[in-house]
Amino acid sequence: MDIALTSGWLGGALAAGGGLLAAAAAYFAARTRRQTAAARAAQEEEHRRRLEDARRQADNLTREARLLANEEVLKLREQGEQMLARRRLEADEAEKRLAERERLVNRQLERLAEDEQGLRRRTEELRQRAAQLDRQAAEAAAAHARQREELARVARLSETEARELLLRAVREESLKDAAALSRRIMDEARVRAEDRARRILSIALQRYAGDHTFESTTATVALPNDEMKGRIIGREGRNIRSFETATGVTVLIDDTPNAVVLSGFDPVRREIAREAMTRLIADGRIHPTRIEEVVQKVNEEMDETVRRLGEEAVARLGLPPLHAETTRLLGRLRFRHSFSQNILDHSVEVGHLCGLLAAEVGVNVDAAKRAGLLHDLGKAVSHELEGPHAIVGADLLRQHGESEEIVNAVASHHDEVEPNGPLGILVSAADAISASRPGARSETMTTYLKRVENLERIAGTFPGVEKAFAVQAGRELRVFVRPDVVSDEQGYLLARNICRKIEDELQYPGQIRVTLVRETRCVEFAK
Repeated sequence: MDIALTSGWLGGALAAGGGLLAAAAAYFAARTRRQTAAARAAQEEEHRRRLEDARRQADNLTREARLLANEEVLKLREQGEQMLARRRLEADEAEKRLAERERLVNRQLERLAEDEQGLRRRTEELRQRAAQLDRQAAEAAAAHARQREELARVARLSETEARELLLRAVREESLKDAAALSRRIMDEARVRAEDRARRILSIALQRYAGDHTFESTTATVALPNDEMKGRIIGREGRNIRSFETATGVTVLIDDTPNAVVLSGFDPVRREIAREAMTRLIADGRIHPTRIEEVVQKVNEEMDETVRRLGEEAVARLGLPPLHAETTRLLGRLRFRHSFSQNILDHSVEVGHLCGLLAAEVGVNVDAAKRAGLLHDLGKAVSHELEGPHAIVGADLLRQHGESEEIVNAVASHHDEVEPNGPLGILVSAADAISASRPGARSETMTTYLKRVENLERIAGTFPGVEKAFAVQAGRELRVFVRPDVVSDEQGYLLARNICRKIEDELQYPGQIRVTLVRETRCVEFAK
């Protein structure tokens, strides 16, 4: 019964609770629906409000876009109208230019047409003129032929003879004009060149303090007394024979007091003999054995002496050392002479003068000194090699590594080859200055007379020369010509040709002046 009561209570309670829960659930469901409906209404209202705002913004944007589009359209329209206006103006200007060009072309065509008509008329006139000239030329040729026949008949000369006479006259006239032109050019060049050369040479000579005369090296040995002559000869001449055998020179003992003469063609041997004789005389012991010892010792020392002399010459000019073989050949020039002028001293002087001249004309001074010092190097071997000493010296210098500039200056200082630069000319001028100094060179009477004779002979080989005289110790040649054979204009050419032949055939120190004299004497007698 209890259980039934309890189950009934629980069932009633559960039924009541279920009703309450259902009521509560219905209440909450109704409230939720109301809240949802309110929220949906609020959302819809918010959507409508936002939609209205969006519509208003869209309308505003649409209106602004339309305004901007209208402004852009207006602007584009304005630009288009401006561009169209410009194009119209350009088209108008182009049309005007085309119209002007058309007018110009039309005028040119008119002128061309007129010119063409004028050319036709001119061509016709020229054709007629040419025909007329042809007729006149034919008439002139016929008249010329008749004149030639008449001249030949009157002059009794053939056409060939007349042509020869005409050509001879033209040739003489041409030679006359050429001689006058050559003389005028030479005179003008000589005046300008001589003034400049005198100034340069005077400055160089004033600055160079060299000796006016050179030592004349002779093979003469001084003796302390005449008794020494007997000791040199020795018993039965054995000392002098031994000396001559050892040295290869001839000992001449004459009546000259306190002196003996050594004669020989080789200058080096002659120098060895002189040095050996000097040492024997100073020592006092003269016999064959001692003579052989002294000569052998001097001979051994000669190579060193030659080298030292060459080095001293280079040092005197302040130049860098030369090739060993060049220095040796340079030292050998000490024992050679030209017209009694020592060639080594002459070479040193030419080197100094070349340096001074080069400084005046703006040429390399050291190169000029080097060329001047080496210009006569070929004379040291002239007995060993054939050819002019300038060419021989140039070949030796080329073999020893000298520059082509120095080689050409040495080869061209006597005009055997053409100079490639100013060095050859400077060396030639300095060589002439050194050789022309007072007392620098002298020659024997035989050589002098031979040179004078050759000068007069060379002048006499030219046609028209009547007489020739060498004056001023052979420094000037005066040539008298026949006035009926040689004219004034031909006289200048003849004098120049005589100079060239003298240069080619003779050797002489300095220079020779050729003076040509032509005179016409008119003699009449009053009776």
